[in-house]
Amino acid sequence: MEFGFTTAAYVVSAVLFILSLGGLSGQESAKRAVWYGIVGMALAVAATLVGPGAGYWFVSLVMIIGGGAIGYQLATKVQMTQMPELVAAMHSLVGLAAVFVGLIAHIELGRVLAMDDSAKKALGGFAALLAKKDGVEIGILRVELFLGIFIGAITFTGSVIAYGKLAGKVDSAATKLPGGHMLNAGAAILSLICLVWYMNTGGFFPLFLMTLAALFIGYHLIMGIGGADMPVVVSMLNSYSGWAAAAIGFSLGNDLLIVVGALVGSSGAILSYIMCKAMNRSFVSVILGGFGGPAGEQMAVEGEQVAIDTDGVATALNEADSVIIIPGYGMAVAQAQAAVAELVRKLRAQGKNVRFAIHPVAGRLPGHMNVLLAEAKVPYDIVMEMDEINEDFPDTDVAIVIGSNDIVNPAAQDDPNSPIAGMPVLECWKAKQVFVSKRGQGTGYSGIENPLFYKENTRMYYGDAKESLNKLLPMID
Repeated sequence: MEFGFTTAAYVVSAVLFILSLGGLSGQESAKRAVWYGIVGMALAVAATLVGPGAGYWFVSLVMIIGGGAIGYQLATKVQMTQMPELVAAMHSLVGLAAVFVGLIAHIELGRVLAMDDSAKKALGGFAALLAKKDGVEIGILRVELFLGIFIGAITFTGSVIAYGKLAGKVDSAATKLPGGHMLNAGAAILSLICLVWYMNTGGFFPLFLMTLAALFIGYHLIMGIGGADMPVVVSMLNSYSGWAAAAIGFSLGNDLLIVVGALVGSSGAILSYIMCKAMNRSFVSVILGGFGGPAGEQMAVEGEQVAIDTDGVATALNEADSVIIIPGYGMAVAQAQAAVAELVRKLRAQGKNVRFAIHPVAGRLPGHMNVLLAEAKVPYDIVMEMDEINEDFPDTDVAIVIGSNDIVNPAAQDDPNSPIAGMPVLECWKAKQVFVSKRGQGTGYSGIENPLFYKENTRMYYGDAKESLNKLLPMID
């Protein structure tokens, strides 16, 4: 009866997770999709606690309550701008869990294999599952736990470095040790040798050696990826964490974990591919730590940045018929989305055509800008994707860039040696006037100079985005 309940609960949970992923593809259905995921996870946890082989349920319940309390505290205190690094930190925990589960499964397998047949009959839980395996199944299990540890270790250190870069604790520039990609290749070959070694001996040392090599690969891979590619890195690590979870599911014989891991892994990989395509990046290049890319010297940027005051921006907006707003991470940092929404309301009340242009990798997390604008209750129908609006800039009176850099950088088209060369960008410089809301003259997170700021039709509106917009709002009549 318990097994029937657990299996049925896992099936329902899997369906809810699929509905959750499907619902997250649209802003209007996203809230409902989140609840699908919450209910699915609650049902899965409950079924696992009361299912067959579930020992120490009280300890498990205490750990769940403790972890839930910590998660609640983080969720209530974390700022929207901190979500990318929080996601990276969560991925690291999944990877670490995969490593621990794999190592414990290895230890438990060794213990079971050392028992005689009579002792095996008295086993319960995971140990009983191991005792029923024959030679071929044990070999398959060793491959599964080996892969789980390998992927988990890469995910762990890679996510820790991603967290450091996103939080500003680690330099966002691409950094490699002497030897570069050869070190990664050497560590991968060593891991493959350890797999053969482990399959032949079943010993702990090759597993330990592979774990060290995988930890290094995760560290060095993400260190070799620059700040401009960090949105792809977050998505890629999400995929890695999914495959690590699936590998854990195979080791534990947990069907739901396999399904959920496969869903997360495949969806993360697809999203990473879509983002790479949007940035004109090679998917293989990014996952290999930025292999390849321009090798020449970047073009020098000539001219000077010309500032404009609030009166000048207000005059241009009051005279304009069409306005396109391009939000970026700077808007999130300043928490200016509410002020932006109010500006849009005022401009539309005058009968002006106001829209938003969203680049696929705006911010530091996929969908970052969409979430912020939805939070400020900006109408969905004026939030346009890059492909929908890019051709409209030549017919636009004013383009306003709020805290964006790489996604509006003309060097992507004009400089073959730029780190973002070939990346599709929002061609806002083709508008009649461009105003850039920016704190100062720095190059931003990715460290890439932007020729847009020096163009004749561009004016720099310096200052905190929220404060600047609040000064501007009373002048929009």
